[in-house]
Amino acid sequence: MKKNSWLKYTDKNITELNKICDNYKEFLSNNKTERECVDTIINLVESKGFKNLDNLINSNTKIKCGEKIYVNNKNKALALFVIGKDIINDGINILGAHIDSPRIDIRSNPIYEEEGFTYFDTHYYGGIKKYQWVTLPLALHGVIIKKDLEKINIKIGEDKDDPVFSITDLLPHLAKNQMDKEARKVIEGEKLDILIGSKPMDEEKESIKKNILNILNKKYDIIEEDFLSAELEVVPAGKARDLGLDKSMIIGYGQDDRVCAYTSLTAFLDCPNTDKTISCILVDKEEIGSVGATGMHSKFYENAISEICLLLGFDSSVSVGRVLNNSRMLSSDVNAAYDPLYSDVMDKNNSSYFGRGIAFCKFTGSGGKTGSNDANAEYIAKLRKILDENNTSYQFSELGKVDVGGGGTIAYILANQNVEVIDSGIAVLNMHAPWEITSKADIYEAYKGYKTFLTKC
Repeated sequence: MKKNSWLKYTDKNITELNKICDNYKEFLSNNKTERECVDTIINLVESKGFKNLDNLINSNTKIKCGEKIYVNNKNKALALFVIGKDIINDGINILGAHIDSPRIDIRSNPIYEEEGFTYFDTHYYGGIKKYQWVTLPLALHGVIIKKDLEKINIKIGEDKDDPVFSITDLLPHLAKNQMDKEARKVIEGEKLDILIGSKPMDEEKESIKKNILNILNKKYDIIEEDFLSAELEVVPAGKARDLGLDKSMIIGYGQDDRVCAYTSLTAFLDCPNTDKTISCILVDKEEIGSVGATGMHSKFYENAISEICLLLGFDSSVSVGRVLNNSRMLSSDVNAAYDPLYSDVMDKNNSSYFGRGIAFCKFTGSGGKTGSNDANAEYIAKLRKILDENNTSYQFSELGKVDVGGGGTIAYILANQNVEVIDSGIAVLNMHAPWEITSKADIYEAYKGYKTFLTKC
C-alpha cells in the first residue's frame, strides 16, 4: 500500500502546497456555477496571452508553434490549447474535467405564495441525497437574460450583508411517519422548494409574492416573465475552508469536479512550452450524462480541433481523426475516498485514500464494467513510469465494491474517438453532498501529476 504523501514533503513542498490550496479555496468560493468558472478562467487566460479561436477564424489568422488559444462554448464550457513544435497530427496531450456540480435549479415559472410564505419552485440537478439539502443557508447564483438580451448577473447570499435562503424540514416531534420512510423518500423532490419571503406588501391577494417581485424589480429591473429566460442555481452559501485541527483538508461546495478542474487548469497554465500540443477541456453537464451543446457529447471539441488544423494549414477533414487517434488523455474526475465509517461498501485493496496521491481508475461504470472506459495496460505502464521518475504519489482504485454501485465520467466519450484515456483524479469524502472534503496533499499531488503528464507523456 502506498505511503502517505505528507511524510515525504520538505519545507519547500509545504510552501508550494499551501499556495496552491489557498488559491484553490479562493477559486472554489468564488466560482460556484459553470458560468462563473468560465468567466473567471477566460479573464485569467487572456491575461496570459491566450487568444479567442473565433477571432482567429474571423480574421483568417494563421497560427504557429507556441500559440495559445481558448474556445468558449456558450459561456458554460471551455477548451484551451497551446500549440507545440510537433505536427498536430501526431496527437495532443489532453486534460479533461467538468465544471458543473450537483445542485438545485430554479424552474421556469418559479415564484408562488402559499399560506404566508413565498417560494421558488425547483428541480434538482444531478445525483443528490435530497435530505442533505434541507435547513442549510443557501445562495442564489446565475443569470437572467431579458427580452432585449440584457444580461443580469445574480449572486445573492455570499456577502455578509446578503440574505440567504433555505429549504424547510419537519420538526422531530411531528416526523414519526417521515422518519419511517426510506432515505431516498424522506424528502421528496417537490419539497425542495426554496423559502424566499414572508412579508406582505399590502392586504391584497398574494401580497408576499408581490413584495418579492417588487424587490427584484427595484434591484435588478426584472419582471416575473424574465424568469422564463433565466439560469439560476441554488448552492450552499459560504466559503471553502480548512478542515481539521491540522488544516490538512478542505471542505467546500462543488469539489466534484472543480478540484480536478482547478488542478488541471493550473498545471496546464504552469507548463513550459512542450514539443507536443497540449489541451485542457473544462465541460458542463457531466452530472446529467454529458448531454447537450455544452456537454462532452457535443461536437464542440472536435470542431475546435478542426478549425485549429485549418489555421495550421492542414486538411481538417483528415487531420481531426488523426489528431484524436494519436492523442492521450487524463479524464480528471474525483473518486470516492475510503471512509472507515462506511467500510462495508468499500474494497480496502481497491479504494482511494486521503494523502496517498492522485487516484487512477482503470475503469468506471457499474456491475460488469457497464458504461465504462477500460484503459489499456500499455498506457498505464507509461504513466507509472513518468510519475515514478518525477516523484509523484499515485494510487489505483475503483468506486466501491463490485455490485454495490458505480458511476461514470467523460472518459468513455473521448475513448469513443480512439483517444488513449484513463480516469484520474482526487479522492473525495461526502461526494455530491452540499459540503465535500478533500486532502490538500492529494490536491498538490494531482497538480504535479497533471503537469508531469502534459510535459512527459
